[in-house]
Amino acid sequence: MMMAGILACSPQQEAEKIIGKHFPTIENGIFTPEVLWQFGQLSDPQVSPDGTKILYGVSYTDWTQNRNNRELFVIHVDGTDNKQITKTSGSESNARWYRDGSQIAYLSGGQLWIMDADGSNPKKISDVPAGISAFAFSPDQTKLLYISTVPSIKKPVDVYPDLPKASGRMIDDLMYRHWDQWTERIPHPFVADFDGKQLTNAVDILEGEPYECPALPSSGIEQLSWSPDGTQIAYACRKLTGVAYTRSTNTDIYLYTLATRESKNLTQGMMGYDTAPVFSPDGRYIAWSSMERDGYESDKNRLFVIDLSTGEKTELSKNFAYNIGNVSWHRDGQSLFFTSCVNALTHVYTMAFPGGAIRQLTIGQTDFGGVQQAGDLLIGAYRSMLFPNELVAINPQSGLIQQLTFENKHILDQLAESRCEERWITTSDNKRMHTWIVYPPNFDPSKKYPALLFCLGGPQGTISQSWSNRWNHRLMAAQGYIMILPNRRGTTAFGQEWCEQISGDYAGQNIRDYLSAVDHMKKEPFVDPNRIAAVGASYGGYSVFYLAGVHNKRFNAFIAHAGIFNHTHMYMTTEETFFTHWDNGGAPWDKNPVAQRHYANSPHFLVDKWDTPILITHGELDFRVPVDQSFAAFNSAKLLGVEAEMLIFPDENHWIVKPQNSILWNRVFFDFLTKHLK
Repeated sequence: MMMAGILACSPQQEAEKIIGKHFPTIENGIFTPEVLWQFGQLSDPQVSPDGTKILYGVSYTDWTQNRNNRELFVIHVDGTDNKQITKTSGSESNARWYRDGSQIAYLSGGQLWIMDADGSNPKKISDVPAGISAFAFSPDQTKLLYISTVPSIKKPVDVYPDLPKASGRMIDDLMYRHWDQWTERIPHPFVADFDGKQLTNAVDILEGEPYECPALPSSGIEQLSWSPDGTQIAYACRKLTGVAYTRSTNTDIYLYTLATRESKNLTQGMMGYDTAPVFSPDGRYIAWSSMERDGYESDKNRLFVIDLSTGEKTELSKNFAYNIGNVSWHRDGQSLFFTSCVNALTHVYTMAFPGGAIRQLTIGQTDFGGVQQAGDLLIGAYRSMLFPNELVAINPQSGLIQQLTFENKHILDQLAESRCEERWITTSDNKRMHTWIVYPPNFDPSKKYPALLFCLGGPQGTISQSWSNRWNHRLMAAQGYIMILPNRRGTTAFGQEWCEQISGDYAGQNIRDYLSAVDHMKKEPFVDPNRIAAVGASYGGYSVFYLAGVHNKRFNAFIAHAGIFNHTHMYMTTEETFFTHWDNGGAPWDKNPVAQRHYANSPHFLVDKWDTPILITHGELDFRVPVDQSFAAFNSAKLLGVEAEMLIFPDENHWIVKPQNSILWNRVFFDFLTKHLK
């Protein structure tokens, strides 16, 4: 059988070794960074049109080659007959069923391919000059909605034709760089006719408009939705540029009509994020996620619907205290499914429509993603701090879960068992704070262990049951540490009051929450009070920098990745200023008391009180928290005689994602902790 993508391979790809599933032999059950990168990463399940099969992908990494490769699989919804249908050196992504499930469309090398459902007869379809990053078929599959990029700035040669080799960037407004790239091209959605053989008559939905769709840096095809009759497309877009863009979150839902090529704003006057539109099965309604306040990226994420026949907008989640995400309609249009993180666990919920009664469908110490229907079952994926994504079938009536895939069982079975438990810790203001504790393998309560306090980034977010190749709590615990993971003030799974307390109070209650968690765990006989470190990234890096100046000998080491060190400089150099403006209480030059208190409590003012060894890491392509924040922290520490080390990655952004860089980061991380805690 010919495997998909073989015809797509370039000579360079053919020369590259195919990366597939790893079968490591693990010595003494020890979980290491090298083992972490041998897990398969399962994603993007798609139920077949007849509801009997699931198409999904798994990414495999060879850290010696410093790259990964994604392959496609098909499994029956009962968990049987799991088959790998591609085996190439180039990744296959965005795979979707085509022609009633007899074929599969997918992306490889930035172009659209079609193959038979068994992986045979792959054929390259598109030749889009700027490539395709994602796509979605119209309901009748005669049209293709896809994302590509268009130029967004003038080059020197456009202004001065006699300077074709000039490399300068001519900038006259903000948002000239975003996340980890200079803003020279932006994503636009295109719609084209498709006959199974070629794309024709492609139209840029935002032709001539200087706006991103989907929004950078992390939105995707989920921000666009076909109407059931294929005549309209709903899309989310922040139609702002420059200073206005960087100050605002005002993203609206637009309805684009293919026949007229015109867009209508459906959420005019709704000033926060309006995202992820999805049509009801009958096409009468659109559901979407909505935040109320402009400039506040962590406002409550509400579930709204609009009746397209009347224009009436209704909030369905008014009596639900938590954020909603991954919204989809039941095929009968009488209810919706969504996920929500409540008390640090993300589960699947259903809501009657239009009545609004909400019922939780899943339980357990796991996090779930969005779901699709397959007959009477729901198909999705779950994960925890102890294992990565696996496919599951959910009985929506009983809530029973059947795990369908066991992608990493052969690795997990070799690892020494780890345990995660939740606690509720009393804070300094007598509130109850949720905290995860992850124990080392072979935990013995009669022994004393060093401990790591993990400081969450965000600052808004939640430490839930997630699995990450960046901050992997099971991996850290496996090195012999008690992991202390507090959901301090500012986390989002405990209601808006708990979440919003942190804005304008970075140096206040949430820092005391961290100290409460440490002081609580120091009382445990199995925690060595003289071997505790604080670690964290982004806002967690800020927390580490701040704790280093106020910890009163609680910690023996600190590690900060991509941390905020100087509030004033951060405000003036980050790209999305709506975030810093809201959370800081304003700009450094604003005279209101919240802003003045915030900037006066910047960690760099406490550096003269640092007295504990610190490791500082950062990526040079980080435009969210620019790398000079770490330079300033490290330089200050060294000038003041504080023991300090620094690790800088010239080719990484806010995260460390390249395999060998990740392994290097982990080795330096654990070596530093061994030196100071062991």
